[in-house]
Amino acid sequence: MYEFLLAAAVEAEREALQRRAHGLTVIVTGAGPAAAATGAAWVLATEPYELAVSVGIGGGFAPRAPIGSVAVSTRVAAADLGADSPGGFLPVEDLGFAPRVDQPDERWGKRIATALGEAGLTVVTGAVLTVSTATGTAERAAQLLERHPDAAAEAMEGFGVASAATMAELPFVEIRAISNAVGPRDREAWRIGEALEVLTTVGQTLAALQAPGVA
Repeated sequence: MYEFLLAAAVEAEREALQRRAHGLTVIVTGAGPAAAATGAAWVLATEPYELAVSVGIGGGFAPRAPIGSVAVSTRVAAADLGADSPGGFLPVEDLGFAPRVDQPDERWGKRIATALGEAGLTVVTGAVLTVSTATGTAERAAQLLERHPDAAAEAMEGFGVASAATMAELPFVEIRAISNAVGPRDREAWRIGEALEVLTTVGQTLAALQAPGVA
């Protein structure tokens, strides 16, 4: 039997994940990469797990990741960690002191994406960008896509959980149920309830994957 550690930002996400899932460990870290890294590292330092998962709702880059779909990471990026300059934004990698963070585990990512598709969800794969300030304009969304053309979704915790998993030498995957399009901030267009329903199916699927007999 595998055991996964799921890290969500808020209680509503944990409730959705565990609504129909038994034996699923979900912690609530708070929002943002620092809170996510601290919360996940605290648990991973004291208990053994097979896989760390950053999971919750998030914004999707249209048309790749429509509202109601679920994004599974092939890459994580700290999209606004870096420096401003007269020539534009400089990512932390270009500054020469990027932290070592392992990328999502390809084998687990493919297994999870396949299982979610078999559960009836619309699954997309790609980069999930971690931001400290959620995107609220079309201009910034375009800038992010220019820097990360493989981007499927945006959230605020993945890079933090990935950092904790890397220190614990544990594989990592990020999963985002898409509640809104990345771009102009329009709360009336958000479909949080629908995304939380998707998370319930995600929870059921992950619980089945960690059950005895799953190879």
